[in-house]
Amino acid sequence: MADTPEWVRLSDQEVVLAARAGREAAYRELIRRYERPIFALLFRMVRDRELAEDLAQETFIKALNAIESYRPEFKFSSWIFKIANNAAIDHLRRRELDTLSLDGSPHAETPEAMQATALQIGARQESPLDAVEAKELGGAIEAAIGRLRPEYRSCILLRHVEGRAYEEIAEILDLPLGTVKTYIHRARNELRLALAHLREA
Repeated sequence: MADTPEWVRLSDQEVVLAARAGREAAYRELIRRYERPIFALLFRMVRDRELAEDLAQETFIKALNAIESYRPEFKFSSWIFKIANNAAIDHLRRRELDTLSLDGSPHAETPEAMQATALQIGARQESPLDAVEAKELGGAIEAAIGRLRPEYRSCILLRHVEGRAYEEIAEILDLPLGTVKTYIHRARNELRLALAHLREA
């Protein structure tokens, strides 16, 4: 490999190999690729920018220290998201937090990006809330999600915000696929029940 590889052309697995070989630039490349999505997930989980930054730093330190344990047959993104998710859940279990951002990633730079990363609640067969109703219910939705178990919250965020497939969520959370589907189903039901009085109004 050249001394200054064009990192953008390399796969995550190739960059990891370079990192394992002690290439400092490879570590920096992995951080460059994942610092924004990792921070965005953590920010949604803990709803505190400074705390999310601390947890993101903790995530990368753990990931780089454990880089030898990464198995290249799995997505690197799933592996590092699992580390971040565990850091957030460990924190949430120690300290109850009751709000989340539903308006989109804090790093979204356009209205389209905000909309694309916003959390949508409801089953596919249901008519989605229109934008005005969604805005009016925003505070109530945040509070309702804040009352979900951390595991439910993780599943909802990974599915509806990160757009992850059920199989990848199972891999990230180290849960059986059926459990992930059950958690998402129960979380949606809890949210519908919590918001039912507002929707009726």
